[in-house]
Amino acid sequence: MGGILSLDNPKRKEGERCKTRKISSGTFEEDTRLIPCLPDGIALQILARIPRIHYLNIKRVSRSWKNGITGSELYRLRKELAASEEWLYILTKVDGDKLLWYCFDPLSTKWQRLPLMPMVSHGDKGRKKGLGSTIRMLNAIGSSIWIAHVIRGWLGRKDTMDRMPYTGCSVGALDGSLYVLSGFAQALALTSVWRYDQTLNKWSEVSPMSAGRAHCKAVALDGRLYVVGGVGGGLNPLQSAEAYDPYTGSWIQLPSIPFSKAKVLAAAFLADLKPFASGLISYRGRLFIAQSLYSWPLFVYVGGEVYDPQARSWDEMPLGDGRGLACEEGRD
Repeated sequence: MGGILSLDNPKRKEGERCKTRKISSGTFEEDTRLIPCLPDGIALQILARIPRIHYLNIKRVSRSWKNGITGSELYRLRKELAASEEWLYILTKVDGDKLLWYCFDPLSTKWQRLPLMPMVSHGDKGRKKGLGSTIRMLNAIGSSIWIAHVIRGWLGRKDTMDRMPYTGCSVGALDGSLYVLSGFAQALALTSVWRYDQTLNKWSEVSPMSAGRAHCKAVALDGRLYVVGGVGGGLNPLQSAEAYDPYTGSWIQLPSIPFSKAKVLAAAFLADLKPFASGLISYRGRLFIAQSLYSWPLFVYVGGEVYDPQARSWDEMPLGDGRGLACEEGRD
């Protein structure tokens, strides 16, 4: 019996080796799935339930896991499963003009530092010294400030405008990405927009806005990021508004904000008061804007406007409905 069991058949042994190779090869191909022996749909359901703070490490497991973690399907599942998380993002400025972003995860109570945001203190691309730059700066900061700047240059002083820090940016969130919009740099109102992709842990610059603005208001609504108001050159308030579509990567122009009540009251007071969008929220498919009259440092609430994206039109907000918008904006 023992001899029979130990009988060596070379042909049979070679065949078994070939069969083993084939099985091993087939098993390797099946292992390209997210989790072996499980359909990718179920594997994504499992990954979607893992806290987001672990995703940076999970991406290193394999190429398929990295593709799954960075794909849009995973975050759609997280919303369906009510597993979406709200993180707190804070922008700090250190060592002069160095900008650092930090995020706080309430579940793990841990802080993380984001990659460095592209430096913007040197102004928009293409704004080098020259006639074109001179004209843009004159339009942006007003003639009186420009004259003082020129005089300082004649006296051999250091360029004051070059030393002005980056400030006045606005922040919005859309589809899990953080957007940093415009601001002032070298006294110029920027059109630049930067996006932080949490799945890639990376900053990128997207299409610029049509108008340079600082201290604008931004909010997400129906898959678009809406930006209204702000101030431009010479700190003049803007009535323009636009919306960013992340799928086309382009900005859509909106009808200008009427500021009807603010303009009437400004004329009635016979004072140098300018209308300004001081608050913005989205509610039931519409935008609600609080408008104020301001002459720095004075702000006076005077009502609001409502924008309907479907009708592409503005209407005056019912009296009293906008009083809490400024508080809501400050809370966020």
